[in-house]
Amino acid sequence: MSILEMMDETVTIPDRYKEMSTEEMENRIQEIKDKFGTRLYIPGHHYQKDEVIQFADDTGDSLKLAQLSANNELAEYIVFCGVHFMAETADILTNDNQKVLLPDMRAGCSMADMADIEQTERAWIKLQEIFGDTMLPLTYVNSTAAIKAFCGKHDGATVTSSNAKKMVEWALTQKERIFFLPDQHLGRNTAFDLGIALEEMAIWDPELEKLEFDGDVNDIKVILWKGYCSVHEKFTVENIEEVRKQHPEVNILVHPECSHEVVQLSDYDGSTSYIINKLKDAEANTIWAIGTEMNLVKRLSQIHSDKQVFSLNPNMCPCLTMNRIDLPHLLWSLESIENGNPINQITVEKEVAENALLAVNRMLQRA
Repeated sequence: MSILEMMDETVTIPDRYKEMSTEEMENRIQEIKDKFGTRLYIPGHHYQKDEVIQFADDTGDSLKLAQLSANNELAEYIVFCGVHFMAETADILTNDNQKVLLPDMRAGCSMADMADIEQTERAWIKLQEIFGDTMLPLTYVNSTAAIKAFCGKHDGATVTSSNAKKMVEWALTQKERIFFLPDQHLGRNTAFDLGIALEEMAIWDPELEKLEFDGDVNDIKVILWKGYCSVHEKFTVENIEEVRKQHPEVNILVHPECSHEVVQLSDYDGSTSYIINKLKDAEANTIWAIGTEMNLVKRLSQIHSDKQVFSLNPNMCPCLTMNRIDLPHLLWSLESIENGNPINQITVEKEVAENALLAVNRMLQRA
């Protein structure tokens, strides 16, 4: 479901939530959490605001939180503080007795929306005309359930930023080349780290329905969907040059959703978990410029007050869609449960869920 479709289906939050004080909302949220106990589970993604994270039962990346939701069989209601595709994954992994709710249906992901299923199916047909049966599709977990299902149906799998290398290595034992969706930067950085040359990578433009490549198509090993994270793409080579001028001793640590040029000029790159653990293990009084979402960077700077931690891009804003989840929407969601009329339930169609689960399980079996 695209952001526009979500907005069309969104029920507007009642005005009374906007009129409540922060203290009133926090007290009510805690009251409902206490009332429902183990029947209620609130997973919170690392990129959420602190005002929301304070009520999370667990924090983590999207797949970890979906798995924790599935393992928490006592929870009847899972109020997922993240974005739409994350709640979809939780619905896919949880049982039929559990309801997954998204506090604000407008909380989408621009990257996930860059690859819709109709575009993907058309691309697959055109690419098969070029390459025949030599491709295996892989999709980043930051994708819609329909794209995950497409990969499951075509013998492919999902990947995370933590296990992408293992999954690309596996995929290339299955077929001659891979079709990587929807984040071109994660796909490019991962393949490059495995020794695949940039000259062996092509880009599929879903808008023009065209393969971007100069050379012999038989040399292509990786076909990258032309998608990206609107947050991580804002970190630039110029940011790195400026930070190194100001702080010669700086350690630059970025997420692999950043561009290839930025990753290559950084000192370290890795998943959100890698970034968190790298800072945890870093020596006191060291300096770190972080290339990832601003809410997490601010939180890390507070946690690691013995180190100097700041954003690689000083003008970076938090992820806008992730930040749609706030105290009013969280309380609204919880009170809808208390009133016996849960709102914004995320439900993935059975066939889509089954095929998506195939893709996820292929990953879990190997990574």
